[in-house]
Amino acid sequence: MFNGIIVIDKAAGMTSGDVVYKLRRLLKQKKIGHAGTLDPEVTGVLPIALGQATKLIELMHERPKAYVGEGMLGLATDSYDLEGKILAERALSQPVSDQAIKAAMEKLTGEIVQQPPIYSAVRVNGKRLYEYAREGIPVERPKRTVQVFRYDLTAPSQFDPEKGRQTFTYEVECSKGTYVRSLVNDLGEELGLPAVMTKLRRTASSGYKLQDAVTLEELADNLDHAEDYIQLIDSFFADYQQVDLDAALWQQVKNGAWIKLPLDADKVALRYNKTVKAIYRAKGQGLYCPDLMLLSNE
Repeated sequence: MFNGIIVIDKAAGMTSGDVVYKLRRLLKQKKIGHAGTLDPEVTGVLPIALGQATKLIELMHERPKAYVGEGMLGLATDSYDLEGKILAERALSQPVSDQAIKAAMEKLTGEIVQQPPIYSAVRVNGKRLYEYAREGIPVERPKRTVQVFRYDLTAPSQFDPEKGRQTFTYEVECSKGTYVRSLVNDLGEELGLPAVMTKLRRTASSGYKLQDAVTLEELADNLDHAEDYIQLIDSFFADYQQVDLDAALWQQVKNGAWIKLPLDADKVALRYNKTVKAIYRAKGQGLYCPDLMLLSNE
């Protein structure tokens, strides 16, 4: 059994669950789970926790995410992407200035309140929104507060005078729970125009980037060296303050005891034999208590 994190560069047309299913069979891994769902048509970084690393999934969800994508002005759908039913069309007689697009993006930066598209996996009363939509049942979509750290236009937008459409590319860095599809729709509302997301690729999640990722096809072709693609559990805690334990402190930590450390960090990674064995959090007056135990991490 593997212990660690494998970062998959997910292809379009697969659900995150599909990726887990394929990896479970490829790696013969029972204990496995993903950190952060990607819609089927979205590609890019999908961190998968293996073995002991499944204990990190909740922490992995907390890390910011980054995306690159494309959007189009002049068309809107009920799913906020090209998969949905067309709700509005408007041919643009002239292009929107890039300055106006950037200004609208700026308004959608910081702490904002979002409402997910009806075709999304958000649960209401135990049922996903897309299930209500498919059954034609009206339901109130919950609002959520998220953080958008960056929403940038990455190149001059392109206007097609024949179709009356304008396309643009963007980068987004955001907190968990942010719907990038909604950001494109909201951008259109700021501009007074229908807008739809046409392409999306996740470039970072849970502290891992595209350069850390492998495709399922590449992994399948190199199964004899699968361990080369697996990030150590310790890699997730690279930005934590590290404390190397002596034998006496290690004995206390193994028993889940509180310990005293001359530190002021909120959380610390405790190492023994050069491996993270536990995460402890501050309780005040130099005392630290167990937050996450990884005693079997080797």
